[in-house]
Amino acid sequence: MKANYSYASAIFNADFNNFARISVNQAWSLFFTLGKNDAALGDNPEVGKFFTNVTIAIVAASILGSCIFTSI
Repeated sequence: MKANYSYASAIFNADFNNFARISVNQAWSLFFTLGKNDAALGDNPEVGKFFTNVTIAIVAASILGSCIFTSI
């Protein structure tokens, strides 16, 4: 018996992806919508890459800033 609940997260539906690989856009869409919609960012792969690169830049800037300002 398959149940497709509209109020539940997309990842808990039986027909979500059957252990298939998801794209970067799907991962960020699930993150931003708290697991409700995996197509919120669309099909453009550049959007997912943008959010990934912004996250990497924030982490790198934080590490570099903490190294610089703790040595002063």
